[in-house]
Amino acid sequence: MAMNFAKRQRRLLASSYRRYRNRFTGTDTASDRPRLARFLEHFDLVAVDHGIFRFAYLNLHEVAPGVWRSAQPSPRDIRKLAKRGLRTVVNLRGPRDCGSYRLEQQACAKYGVELIDFKMRSRGVPSPTTIHEARALFERIQYPVLFHCKSGADRAGMMSALYLLLREGRPVEEAARQLSLRYGHFRQADTGVLDHFLDTYREQTADAPMDFLQWVDERYRPKEVARSFKPQGFTNFLVNRLLKRE
Repeated sequence: MAMNFAKRQRRLLASSYRRYRNRFTGTDTASDRPRLARFLEHFDLVAVDHGIFRFAYLNLHEVAPGVWRSAQPSPRDIRKLAKRGLRTVVNLRGPRDCGSYRLEQQACAKYGVELIDFKMRSRGVPSPTTIHEARALFERIQYPVLFHCKSGADRAGMMSALYLLLREGRPVEEAARQLSLRYGHFRQADTGVLDHFLDTYREQTADAPMDFLQWVDERYRPKEVARSFKPQGFTNFLVNRLLKRE
């Protein structure tokens, strides 16, 4: 009961803060907004969206030539990557009512980088539609590209694995390494359902090899795969409560 009350209070506080912030920031992304609007957007990035930790470690890694993965980038990160030739940013978090998202929009526009919103889940298996849309995305975007989520651990890992499978035809064993503790991914938590998805493909095609996309279309049953995964409680506490992953 006390926990539910505390959760309601946090939600109320967050809602009140957003209303206050939006009085000054609105949804405008122009660079000449009032100083208070710019301050609140950076406050969102640093404090509300936990960007202070990403200043020290962006979790930036190369997946393949011309392909990077990371946590939520700041405008400074986008500027640095644009100097290295970055052409496209794929935001796996989706559009959000948050200063960090508006700052990302502004930075991409300023440095000539295309921003694409492609929302993915960290605690659910990808749908066949999402997988086909990802394949189409890989074919049409300009490279070099950056895939990012909030922490660069789960959704960025899944998108990177899909890239290696669908675009480069790499074996699933290699693609699955994009979901590892090296990037801050915990397969024992709810987010481990992503590992389970790749494990299922590997197990079901061990005796009769099948192309990944063919397996998705002919044998993949998302609900059954999701139901057969069992997370571990303590790791969930670590990921959901302490690390506050999305």
